[in-house]
Amino acid sequence: MIISASRRTDIPAFYSDWFINRINAGYLYVANPMNRKQVSKIQLSSNLVDCIVFWSKNPKPILSKLKYLSDYNYYFQYTITAYDNDIERNLPSKSELLDTFKILSDTIGPERVIWRYDPIFYTDKYTYDNHLKLFGMMAKELSGYTHKCIISFLDNYKKTLRNMKCCPHVLSSEAEVLDISRALVSITNHYNMVLETCAEEVNLKYLGIENGKCIDDKLVERIAGKHLTIGKDKTQREVCGCVASIDIGAYNTCNHHCLYCYANLDHLKATANFERHNPDSELLFGELIGDEKITLREMKRLFEVDSSVNLQGSLF
Repeated sequence: MIISASRRTDIPAFYSDWFINRINAGYLYVANPMNRKQVSKIQLSSNLVDCIVFWSKNPKPILSKLKYLSDYNYYFQYTITAYDNDIERNLPSKSELLDTFKILSDTIGPERVIWRYDPIFYTDKYTYDNHLKLFGMMAKELSGYTHKCIISFLDNYKKTLRNMKCCPHVLSSEAEVLDISRALVSITNHYNMVLETCAEEVNLKYLGIENGKCIDDKLVERIAGKHLTIGKDKTQREVCGCVASIDIGAYNTCNHHCLYCYANLDHLKATANFERHNPDSELLFGELIGDEKITLREMKRLFEVDSSVNLQGSLF
């Protein structure tokens, strides 16, 4: 099975000690987001986990712990955007984030560190020209340290709009999406990167921009050197191309407090939950109180060894 760590929170940034503790223990618990009494036990043995996909805006805290993952296949979705602390409130400077990206890439290889530049939206400060300027600067810095960039555009979720009331913004029209996508792919082509979209309905293939898969079966096959048999993730939106995975995160636990975040409904609640975190707990935050029903999540290997998959070849 593929582990997603996590769409719901930034485990590498805030919960890396807990994650490694759970790797060493061989399992963890995930509470149902809609019913805390329904708890799944997820086995983490390297014999069962085919790949771990990390999602992070600041994976620096987990860098020193990667040595504990030597028996696992994994890669990172690493988000660096144009936004400052008025939007992404608790992040290091862009220069530090870029340096961390390079260190991570040097450690595990550029094929396993994917740059995310999302979500894209406009404000008086973050204009079309501002996005292109900063995206170009970052693409230059990251040239050679990644092979792929994934973009998306701000979705009109009610909770996102509520959290962004203090920051008037524009949800990009299709014409604006086409204009900036055309400009961005020109930049990524110049720096030898593939540009893909994440869960976007607009068709940009004629620009050379494919609909991407953040949980990518083909990339997992390349990393592991084995063929993978797995279907689309039915829990995600229809336009999402990701294959099936088990997410081990929890909503309302990310301490970055980005205004556009769909995983934090309430930033005060996220702070409170973060303070309830115990790195030795089986749960990401809080403790079991005894009235839960714990169910072992069925997991199985998805790979079969296939010598025809060449690990040494280029991914792109």
